[in-house]
Amino acid sequence: MPPPTLDQVIFPEQANHNFSRILGDLKRSNLSISNRLKSICHDAAFVEDVADALKLPLVANERCGSWYIDPARKAGSAYFKSTDGHTGQWKFSLRRLNLHLLELIGERDGCIIVDSTRRGKRMPDALSKTLPTWCAVLNLALFPSDTESHTLYTPPNTVSPSESSQISSLLPHFLSAFLSLEIDLAPLRAHLKNKPLRPFWITQEDSLPLAAEGLAGIRAEYHPVVCCTSSRRVTGSTEVAEGGYIQGAGDDTENWALGLTSNVFWRWRGVLRDAAEGELPGLIEGLVRDAREEEEERRREGGGQGEVREVVKGRGLFVGVLGAEVGDGACVVRVVPRVTERGEWVKGKGYLEVGVGKGKAASRLLRDALPQVCEFVLAYLRRPEMDSPSEKKVVVLCESGKDLSVGVALAVYCWCFDDDGNVRQDDKKVSFNKAAIRVRLGHMVTALPEVNPSRATLQSVNSFLMDWRK
Repeated sequence: MPPPTLDQVIFPEQANHNFSRILGDLKRSNLSISNRLKSICHDAAFVEDVADALKLPLVANERCGSWYIDPARKAGSAYFKSTDGHTGQWKFSLRRLNLHLLELIGERDGCIIVDSTRRGKRMPDALSKTLPTWCAVLNLALFPSDTESHTLYTPPNTVSPSESSQISSLLPHFLSAFLSLEIDLAPLRAHLKNKPLRPFWITQEDSLPLAAEGLAGIRAEYHPVVCCTSSRRVTGSTEVAEGGYIQGAGDDTENWALGLTSNVFWRWRGVLRDAAEGELPGLIEGLVRDAREEEEERRREGGGQGEVREVVKGRGLFVGVLGAEVGDGACVVRVVPRVTERGEWVKGKGYLEVGVGKGKAASRLLRDALPQVCEFVLAYLRRPEMDSPSEKKVVVLCESGKDLSVGVALAVYCWCFDDDGNVRQDDKKVSFNKAAIRVRLGHMVTALPEVNPSRATLQSVNSFLMDWRK
């Protein structure tokens, strides 16, 4: 009698459950924190090799990019979203303009933007489509007569000719939206010294000597913006076959990092890399706790958390984190991470403490808080002793210094100042549309690129400013 074939073998149901559990355990073990940290170290070494070969500064595409760059070599941060490059959803972000990169690019004749992507992809959409679109739009705006620089360049081994053509057809629309922000283009053009931008791509599959040679040819006419995908592409195999290597290991940190940040990782990377898997949770918990305590100590010794930053040039409007040094005579609005009664918000003649809580709930509650905040600030700005513009100083503070405080500052900028930048003196109803609000936000993003109000925060600001009932 011949032996049974595989399709004739019947496994008991319990065996099937055990087999599935074993496979799940195996996958989780290979996606361990230890393997992730070792993979990040491996990819970070490649990024350093790229910087050494191309002689260009490293810029992290946040949040993921910072895991692959030694802070000692990090020249800056960028915010190019992959979702803005997803097929059929192409966008030129008016909220993340990244114009601060132009000064660095002009000074160093280019830069390297570092990012990574999940398993199976050659490069992230942020580098293959979002950033090339950004380069093309800025070239159109800054160098309108240089028609050769207006071409959209995309990596041919990643983006199909059809998709590239579809994105190209949207460039006039993106340009119009960018120009509607009414940003002064002369300083931006001066940063680039009359040389347009040109994207250039590099991955671990590429030869660095050949890349350096190709870059030399581009530099004669363009500033190269090198899109560096830090992680090696993994396809058609498991992490077991890859020796535990994880593509895009620095991504989705909220799901695996246990509170570990890129800065803490780089400070203690040798200790973390050499620790056994079972030791890592406790080790990370201790390092994160120590980092927080050190930050608290610096805050106590320094009396604050750094300086406030002017978010609208020449308007005396500043943002910062709670605890920042403010100085005397300013109107201070503190947006605190707890909910408090509205009647308790006014703490003094020029001091308002707004308690709206944390997270998305705080962004939603902000809508109802903004009328009182803006009227409070407007009353301060109209005080007789505030006639001199140099004496006006409004400081808005929040936990991050980048979200709620920026939303409040945007509302104040729109509500309290007219189109000429003067304090509004009449009591006529103020009415805005999204385009006008976007222009004011563009001024703020240009002045302080790292501001990053959430979508929920901006929705609250828009709702307040466009509400016909005011």
